[in-house]
Amino acid sequence: MAMAALTASSSSSSAITLLNKPFFPNRSYFFSSNSHSPLLRFSASSSSVRPRFPSAAISSVAPESDLNKNGTSKIEIEETQVFACPVCYEPLMRKGPSGINLQAIYRSGFKCGRCNKTYSSKDEYLDLTVTADLEDYDEVKPITTELFRSPLVSFLYERGWRQNFKRSGFPGPDEEFRMAEEYFKEAEGGVLVDVSCGSGLFSRKFAKSGKYSGVIALDYSENMLRQCKEFIKNDDTFDNSTNIAVVRADVSRLPFPSGSVDAVHAGAALHCWPSPTNAIAEICRVLRSGGVFVGTTFLRYSPSTPWIIRPFQSRILQSYNYLMQDEIKDVCTSCGLTDYEDYIQDSFIMFTARKP
Repeated sequence: MAMAALTASSSSSSAITLLNKPFFPNRSYFFSSNSHSPLLRFSASSSSVRPRFPSAAISSVAPESDLNKNGTSKIEIEETQVFACPVCYEPLMRKGPSGINLQAIYRSGFKCGRCNKTYSSKDEYLDLTVTADLEDYDEVKPITTELFRSPLVSFLYERGWRQNFKRSGFPGPDEEFRMAEEYFKEAEGGVLVDVSCGSGLFSRKFAKSGKYSGVIALDYSENMLRQCKEFIKNDDTFDNSTNIAVVRADVSRLPFPSGSVDAVHAGAALHCWPSPTNAIAEICRVLRSGGVFVGTTFLRYSPSTPWIIRPFQSRILQSYNYLMQDEIKDVCTSCGLTDYEDYIQDSFIMFTARKP
């Protein structure tokens, strides 16, 4: 989820300005059964999509109640390697129509064969959190996460909140998207996960590009995901076959098999994660070999921030995990990512690394 903006003024007044810190609380796929070189292949409408998604072999049998008189299945039952159980990471069994799109996901049910837990899209998004469907317990996260579960903040995010990021050096969504696409060239044709997607600002752009076999808009905030779904619904360029899914999940417990994702994007998110190290380690786990991670965030202070106010600024920002350039590189490297690169403009940083 994209978050609160911070900027340190480099003017002679040496003032620190804290921004936006509010006071209010085609689409079909099939599996190869070859146990030696199984593949999950996507058929997309765009000819530019080059499917390449490693997967494991499957075996599934339709219950007798789901068979027609001639023995054919009334409804598809298949094991999908797109999603995994957030508890044990076992690939989920899927009952329903195939495809990574809103209609197919909504009409499907998912179940973990090991944990016996079930997951569904009954609430406008597929809930793949550990606490999914619990009645007596709702996990409370730090304020940096809980803030964006608020209906008001979720509503305002694309309606004025995000625009203020430019004051901290963010180039703007269109330019940020263009920059990210340059890094993701090698991932075209694969599955892209937009973690902490917020209201889906970049998820929708990636899906519209037609360059990916599937785009998964993922966030922990239920209200952000509802906003994402609403934006998609009101956009005439989207239809039920567009390869985008809306999923609720924890960035530190990603519901994907290890080595199964081609690209991960995290826009203006890292500073709000309870543990950037845990989150990036999870991102590294789910990326395939050669997979690309691209993120943007706010630096603790910009290169032009006067040295005399830097210690005070660091203390003010303790509730957020604002890191510096070398710290982000160290975290990515310690989690197993390589080929780190970054671009800095004032307090804005875009960084990228890949899974070896």
